Amino acid sequence: MKPAKLLLCGDVMTGRGIDQILRVPGDPELREPGMRDARHYVRLAERGHGDLPRGVDPRFIWGDALDACTREGPDCRIVNLETAVTTSDDWCRGKEVHYRMHPANIDCLTAAGIDVATLANNHTLDWGTAGLLETVDALAAAGIHSTGAGRDLDRAQQPAIVPLAGGGRCLVFGVGSPTSGIPLRWAAGAHRPGIDVVPVLSTAEAYRLGDRVRDAKRPGDIAVVSIHWGSNWGYDVTDDMAAFARAVIDGGADVVHGHSSHHARPIEIHRGRLILYGCGECIDDYEGIGGYEAFRGDLVPLAFATVDPATGRLVELRVAPMQIHRFSLRRAAPADARVLADTLAEISAAFGTAVAYDGDRIVVSPVSRSMSA
Repeated sequence: MKPAKLLLCGDVMTGRGIDQILRVPGDPELREPGMRDARHYVRLAERGHGDLPRGVDPRFIWGDALDACTREGPDCRIVNLETAVTTSDDWCRGKEVHYRMHPANIDCLTAAGIDVATLANNHTLDWGTAGLLETVDALAAAGIHSTGAGRDLDRAQQPAIVPLAGGGRCLVFGVGSPTSGIPLRWAAGAHRPGIDVVPVLSTAEAYRLGDRVRDAKRPGDIAVVSIHWGSNWGYDVTDDMAAFARAVIDGGADVVHGHSSHHARPIEIHRGRLILYGCGECIDDYEGIGGYEAFRGDLVPLAFATVDPATGRLVELRVAPMQIHRFSLRRAAPADARVLADTLAEISAAFGTAVAYDGDRIVVSPVSRSMSA
């Protein structure tokens, strides 16, 4: 059976400033403390890098990432969409930051060939139930599978299913943890729209999730558990995060696709299977916002994971180093790519993961301290 290649992106945040430069800008009004207009985020970026275009082609925000995807040829492209796709004005009271993109700009996702958008994160319900339902409908109308949120718990827990060229399928399960700032009241219920929330990162919850994975999985399928978890900043992986991720793999998942942190976090190979603890930001409007420059949140690890569908084991992970510049992804300069490579090598060493940089790509081979079974 032919190995399948997955593109695993971090947070795609196409609201706020990004939405304002797309073809159909939505209402720019914000309800953030001290910030009332989304266009201010555009101006912040322009202060550092010059004027930004308006009404851009939907491919603009992806920039050089499109060429990287053409070269790598992934069979399934997965992102965490951390933005409601809606015109709803029903903003979530008591929450400081709200993201929304006008539904007419959905082509900025189809332009990159996105197959799956996970929605179990802390911005999907920024604009209420109406915003969530409009998001799900807009993605479906655009031919993009979604998972992790829906009209009720049953639909929120349904995996996104993408056929693979070799005859198997890629199953993507989207779940979210309150550790990322997801309000527990956003959890979907039997008759309540919402997201699939894992209330605590316990092995018992991981095994319950594993039961769902095994029930859905068929021979030749690759199962990805995509989880929004953890703090925004810092490289540490908590003991409960690590135990949860390994238990999910033990339960039947082949890949754990973690996100929420604004920069890359460690990589682990557990029993030959890939755990990405944090994929960082992929698309955002953070240029010009200071305070955490040391973490280099502008550097984007575009992860291409080749997985053997017969065994679920990682064949190879190739990371294309990108940089967010003027609201677009560009290929990172060699010095910046080296920073990302060295950071991944340093923070992943404790997990027994060897990270190499060949001057073009960051490469992780499937060798770890926990290869048994």
